[in-house]
Amino acid sequence: MPLAVDIRKTFASAERRFTLEVAFNATTQRVVLFGPSGAGKSLTLQAIAGLLRPDEGTIALHGNALFDSARHVDLKPQARQVAYLFQDYALFPHLNVRQNIGFGLQRGWLNPRARHSSAQVDYWLDALELRNVASNYPAQLSGGQKQRVALARALVSRPQLLLLDEPFSALDSNLRQRMRAELSELQTRLDIPMVLITHDPDDVAAFGDQVVQISDGRVREHQAFSGYLRSES
Repeated sequence: MPLAVDIRKTFASAERRFTLEVAFNATTQRVVLFGPSGAGKSLTLQAIAGLLRPDEGTIALHGNALFDSARHVDLKPQARQVAYLFQDYALFPHLNVRQNIGFGLQRGWLNPRARHSSAQVDYWLDALELRNVASNYPAQLSGGQKQRVALARALVSRPQLLLLDEPFSALDSNLRQRMRAELSELQTRLDIPMVLITHDPDDVAAFGDQVVQISDGRVREHQAFSGYLRSES
C-alpha cells in the first residue's frame, strides 16, 4: 500500500499540551495503528482522511499528495478517495439501510429517496447480505448489521483506501470474532488497502500485516507483524 505519512500537530489547552508526531510508510495491504487510548491513533487517522489539518508535514497516497504543508496542498476529504468507518458507525437514524448506503453517492444535501434503486447500492446490499433489511432503520439493526451498513456506505464510492476506527469495540466478544473474520474475507476479496486502529491485540493478530505502535503521540515500533510478535514476547 503506497501510503506515506509524516505529520506533526500540537494541541494546547490550559490543562495539557499534546504533540502528535507520526511518521510511517505503509508497505502492506493491511496496516494496524496499535496503542492505548489517547495515544494519537484516531488523530492520525483523521489527518489521513482530511478531517484534521496537521501543522506541518506530508501525507501521500499512491504518490499523490493529500497534504503537503510546504507546497500548500490540503485536499478536501471528498477529494481524497478515502473511506472512513467511524467507531460508532455514524449511521443516519432517519434513513433506512438503502438510503444510508446511497448517501455518499448523492450530491448536495438531499437525502436519497427511501425506495430509490441504484445498481451500486444493490451490489453492496447483496455483497454484505443486507438485502433483507434494506428498508430497516438503524434502530432496528443488530450490531453486526450496523457495521456492515457502515462498511457498505464507506465502500460504495470505490475508495482507494479504507480507514477503520476501532471497528469492533462496540461488539460483544462472539460477534467481534465473527466480524473480524467477515471483514478479513471482504478485504481480501476486494483487495482494498486498509488502515485499522485498535488497542486490542486480537485485532493486531487478525489484521496486523504491518504494525505501527503509537504511544504519547509518537511512533514507538514500526514493523511487520512477525517482528512485532517477537518484540512483545
